[in-house]
Amino acid sequence: MIRERLRGGGWDVVDTPTGSELQAIKAQPSGEPKPKSRGVTLLTVVHGWKPDAERWLFSAFSHTKADFEALVVDNSGDPGIAGWLQNRIAERLRVVTLKARLGFSAAVNAGIDAAAGDIVVLFDPGVELKGDAVSPLLEALSDPTVMVAGPFGLRASGTMKEFEATQGPEVDAIEGYCMAFRRADAIAIDGFDPRFRFYRIADVEFSFRLRDRGGRAVALAGLPLEKHEHRLWESTEPRERERLSKRNMYRFLDRWRDRKDLLVGQ
Repeated sequence: MIRERLRGGGWDVVDTPTGSELQAIKAQPSGEPKPKSRGVTLLTVVHGWKPDAERWLFSAFSHTKADFEALVVDNSGDPGIAGWLQNRIAERLRVVTLKARLGFSAAVNAGIDAAAGDIVVLFDPGVELKGDAVSPLLEALSDPTVMVAGPFGLRASGTMKEFEATQGPEVDAIEGYCMAFRRADAIAIDGFDPRFRFYRIADVEFSFRLRDRGGRAVALAGLPLEKHEHRLWESTEPRERERLSKRNMYRFLDRWRDRKDLLVGQ
């Protein structure tokens, strides 16, 4: 009951290697005026590593042909990065600076809430666009049966305890390196589950909840993208990332282990 009341107030009790602590699960309202509507929001969450964010921004503006905005959620807690991003705000670039650092899913949700596009394409900042990767994703989502699309698809490997990369096109889930979905669909399911503070499996769980509304996940192989170093993985101590990954998998299985009807390969 205590945990439920805390969650209702926007807080969660998180077990860490040094004990339990209270952490925010939702960003505070910004109070900023409503932005101009766009066809698509290119969304990324910056946890640090300014060169990655700069490379992503440059590639997004260089190659995107659709009516877009770039939306950067600053979850770094770094005044230097905050100042750098504020100096780059422009007509098609907006920044959401979080007052307190949030877990991965809650930070993504802050971006979904703020997005001005009907479609949201979530990118890891370690991804670099090498061409127009966005237009094919928008075309895929023009099919009302498609709920989520992206270049990196996953299928369960005999059991939901393990997922493997596949070119699809029909897949069980889309990896969060680059995933496109309708903002309205994401809002309808309350976005990413904020209990997934570490990023692993959060994208799979989000894909399953979108597909549980009756739609498909589609992988578009060969989009012009390059994956660079994944900072959240590399910066987490190996034992800790194994612990957090296992916890997220158990959380995913608690909800979805009996939903074999959502596995396209079964």
